[in-house]
Amino acid sequence: MSAALIRGAALALAVGVATATAATPEQALKLGAELTPVGAEAAGNAAGTLPRWEGGLTVPPPAFKGPGSRYVDPFAADRPLYVITAGNLEQYRHLLTPGQLALFAQYPKTYAMPVYPARRTAAFPEFIYAATRRNATAARLASNGESVAGARDGFPFPLPRSGAEVIWNHRLRYQGGDFARWNVQAPVTASGDYTLVRLREEVRFLLHRQGEHGSDDPNMFAYYLQRTMAPARVAGQVLLVHETIDQVAEMRRAWSYNPGQKRLRRAPAVGYDTPGVGADGLRTTDQTDSFNGALDRYTWKLVGKREVLLPVNAYRIHAPDVRYADILKPGHINQSLARYEVRRAWVVDATLAPGKAHVYGRRTFYVDEDSWQIHAVDVYDRRGQLWRVQDAHSIVAYDKPFPFQTLEVVYDLQARRYLAQAMSNQEAERQDVTFPPNYFSTANAMKVAAR
Repeated sequence: MSAALIRGAALALAVGVATATAATPEQALKLGAELTPVGAEAAGNAAGTLPRWEGGLTVPPPAFKGPGSRYVDPFAADRPLYVITAGNLEQYRHLLTPGQLALFAQYPKTYAMPVYPARRTAAFPEFIYAATRRNATAARLASNGESVAGARDGFPFPLPRSGAEVIWNHRLRYQGGDFARWNVQAPVTASGDYTLVRLREEVRFLLHRQGEHGSDDPNMFAYYLQRTMAPARVAGQVLLVHETIDQVAEMRRAWSYNPGQKRLRRAPAVGYDTPGVGADGLRTTDQTDSFNGALDRYTWKLVGKREVLLPVNAYRIHAPDVRYADILKPGHINQSLARYEVRRAWVVDATLAPGKAHVYGRRTFYVDEDSWQIHAVDVYDRRGQLWRVQDAHSIVAYDKPFPFQTLEVVYDLQARRYLAQAMSNQEAERQDVTFPPNYFSTANAMKVAAR
């Protein structure tokens, strides 16, 4: 274990990793003081490469044109402090994940990581901060870790004591209000060829509604409606999901519509390691948003906390003047458009549980302490070999505020291919939406499919 991980493990134990009870009132007093309101260390690091958190990015830059317009880069004048290549890799090895090292090994001539000044931009609304303080002493894992009790609105476990609690913070993190967005995906071949898959996605969150649950069913988390717009051979497909919290007690309810059959059918297998929509077999369903769904296939170990390089403040790669062809290159995305910064990340190791089935035998997650977003994942096959590597690039919606992922990449080291998803450069920016009652019903999904 590295020195950074040892220090992180010691910090985790100091806040009670070994126990299963909620934080004490004395521990919760650290939130908003030595810790940020959501539980990150407020102080910078000793090396000076990570600054103190000063409230995050909550003031839009002058060029921002208002709600619904494209999020412009508030750090456009920044230049890389250094660029990591295969030639200088050893100097920065302590900041890299096994997956990042594997990408350098596989593409030594082209893969690089530009590292920028760290800007701790993650921020959330005040009601999320207040709810997180309440949750710190009230929230607990339930149903053998498959649900959360005693939490409302905010992050359930700002002082995590287990790997499962860290992952629940990611799963239940605040992602703004109800919205519609474009999700453009590209399964890229080893030679760099691809066909764009354009998805229109609409989401209604049932949590984070300032004290009210948006459904009569307390196990419901969100509603999701996806329409495939292109290419023509799959256009017209519709996926409707009613996302549950405890997916062992009740798996997510899902329905799919195929234009050839003209019927909306129940789709009970939308989860775990079933192939993702439009992904050409390059990701599983539970890899969307870095990880989603039930936790029961794995045992979750909180390894500790360490400093790593994560792809954050990715405004440049989100810009509308960047074409998809500018991003999608043979082997890997155009890394010159990426932005990596030093971050402290919780490290969680998920190992396939005895008697459980999944194509992935082990997964290691790197969760940014400021946002609780999973930004990097090392994915191993059942033989213990590194198979896939995930990168999740994010920006902060500074007018709201909250962070969200703007590009997710899944690299398949064995196939020498990758999947890029959540792109929207040539589409409209994500839009806040107020959905009418019953919009996410099966009857309305049929109406949407018939358009």
